[in-house]
Amino acid sequence: MSAARADATAPTGAGARADAKALTGRGGDPAADAFRDAARRWTTGVAVITARHGEEVFAKTVSSLCTLSLDPLLVSVAVNARSPLAAAVRADGRYAVSVLAGHQEPLARHFAAPGAGRALGLFTVAPMHVRSTGAPVLEDCLAWFDCRLHTVLPGGDHAVLVGRVAAADARPGEPLVYHQGGYHSLAHPPASPTGART
Repeated sequence: MSAARADATAPTGAGARADAKALTGRGGDPAADAFRDAARRWTTGVAVITARHGEEVFAKTVSSLCTLSLDPLLVSVAVNARSPLAAAVRADGRYAVSVLAGHQEPLARHFAAPGAGRALGLFTVAPMHVRSTGAPVLEDCLAWFDCRLHTVLPGGDHAVLVGRVAAADARPGEPLVYHQGGYHSLAHPPASPTGART
């Protein structure tokens, strides 16, 4: 894996918190510090959730994607409950999640930065296209899920957006991962089922 780089452009989710103040609203809470430290050890993939409401398009880097169910096909993503993206998903009833490939770290950093994930029309920094629901999907991503909003669950300071998958696709490639406050890519090819490197 590449060297860790921790900064303010981290994806949202408990494992992505940069400091105790972001987690608790106050510094020096030993329980919150221990929680944050433990959560940073959980390695996740990196994705960008996108939504459209009227002429506006919203995007945010997340590490909280979870596949929930095969019957029906459901995924979930946790985002800040007060974010404009969460409001857009609630209002429009659809969103897409693009799983980032190893070479897409610049996009992860861009959409993790405060204020960078809102535009009139599509983003110029990231080519996008629409699929089944009309929610934008990032081009050249490793995989994507195009969803209709199934339900919204409370998750403390986050809203858990559960989506019913209308369409999905994937391509071969290396994922972008997030661990210990930094983005990484896998340095070695995956092992075959026998344990030998392919």
